[in-house]
Amino acid sequence: MVTGKRHAVPVSLCFLFLFIPLGVFSLRTLSPDPCDPANQRDTRTLRSDQLTVLINGYSESRIPILQSIAATYSGCPSVSSVLVLWGNPSTTTRTLTQLAHNLSISSFGNAAISLIRESTSSLNTRFLPRASIETRAVLICDDDVEVDPKSVDFAFRIWRSNPDRLIGLFARSHDVDLQQREWIYTVHPDKYSIVLTKFMMMKTEYLQKYSCGGGEAMDEMRRIVDEMRNCEDILMNFVVADETNAGPVMVGAERVRDWGDARNDEDSGGSDGGKRLNSRVTEAGLSSRRAEHRKRRGNCIREFHRVLGRMPLRYSYGKVVNSVGEQGLCNKGGKLVFCDE
Repeated sequence: MVTGKRHAVPVSLCFLFLFIPLGVFSLRTLSPDPCDPANQRDTRTLRSDQLTVLINGYSESRIPILQSIAATYSGCPSVSSVLVLWGNPSTTTRTLTQLAHNLSISSFGNAAISLIRESTSSLNTRFLPRASIETRAVLICDDDVEVDPKSVDFAFRIWRSNPDRLIGLFARSHDVDLQQREWIYTVHPDKYSIVLTKFMMMKTEYLQKYSCGGGEAMDEMRRIVDEMRNCEDILMNFVVADETNAGPVMVGAERVRDWGDARNDEDSGGSDGGKRLNSRVTEAGLSSRRAEHRKRRGNCIREFHRVLGRMPLRYSYGKVVNSVGEQGLCNKGGKLVFCDE
């Protein structure tokens, strides 16, 4: 188990909030210690019928995509609120004020969108416990992955049946390189042990375990995340697997648009503007440097294992889908089709 004394993430923790209720945004400052129990909500008061979405934002070139993604999430029936966590301290206040305004007028439904300007670029801030979170579940996601509302609601139903597990759409795996005798980061066709923060759903308490618990071991592993500028998602998988002794759950989705995937066709919109936008979004992604990216994440797994002294990651198998149709093939009109079509 990752346990120990409460200890906050070792970064400056004075955050600037741009709240946008009903189209009006204002500035507000948080208490300096999010790990102070006095600043945390009683988990018994958290609502379980909806979830909070935390979108990590950094690249200004992705702002148009970010606005669209935030608006889509705000329209999901299962979403209570959307928090956009802006992790680029060099972005001007003018740019963020405009972004806050655009988010306020693009939200759908009853889910408010809030823009939070972080004082640091540390990826660890993605997992800070926040007093503004009023739900038992949170969805951690990136600013370049758009998931349809029906799939979000389906993933939330699966989480409610598995509240201690991580739920995700994108899966990876740890493994052992037998020649080098070391842990590596890879993809298996039939098993997985890691879900990515492209779309990661979990219970809110895990934010506190990641950011405030674990003693010196977690302090060092969070420092590794800062040094690597990567692997915060792998570390959260370590934390949860160590807590549950179980792997994550991968769910299927009807429609997912991953703008940051380096395998994207350049022509994403049928116009030069679409090509330029997709190129900028792809170039900004860590995964565009695929070989170096995978090597770095393998290094993270080895370092986390060294610090923790054990390997908590557990394999899962299969994927949960939201419909079960007839799989048999029938001859209809001279063609083989699924019999229930």
